Amino acid sequence: MVQIPMAVALLSGGLAAGGLAISMLAAPLFTTLPTGMYIPVHQGLVTRFDPFMPVNLLVCLVCDVVLVITAPTAGVRGAAALAAVLLVCAGTVSLTRNVPINRWLATLDPRALPADWERLDPRERWIRWNRVRGGLAVAALMANVGAATALM
Repeated sequence: MVQIPMAVALLSGGLAAGGLAISMLAAPLFTTLPTGMYIPVHQGLVTRFDPFMPVNLLVCLVCDVVLVITAPTAGVRGAAALAAVLLVCAGTVSLTRNVPINRWLATLDPRALPADWERLDPRERWIRWNRVRGGLAVAALMANVGAATALM
């Protein structure tokens, strides 16, 4: 019976890690764009990743919790628990660091920026935290791969 939550964890975790990896690779583009182009590009990308990314992280987390409870061996339970902890950390980074920046940027009109935009420009912070959450999601996926391997 653990094959179903394991498969779903691998699929949803892979989609989440892949989506965050794509944004990690594309993020350096943000630093090269002029502000007038960066804001609409960021606004457009965020609307395409939400709610897809949070849903995948949450589905994977639920499956990992199910595996912690139901897996037949300590190795699978331990790997699933590690993945769950990493996913909680990735979600925490998202909710406390990246999402507030995304919400603030969504309110901006690139033609009427705050006078102190240079000081407020969130690109470097957003990229740094995106790398953290992306790394955590990839590590969670690797933990789930380890759990799946232990099931074989």
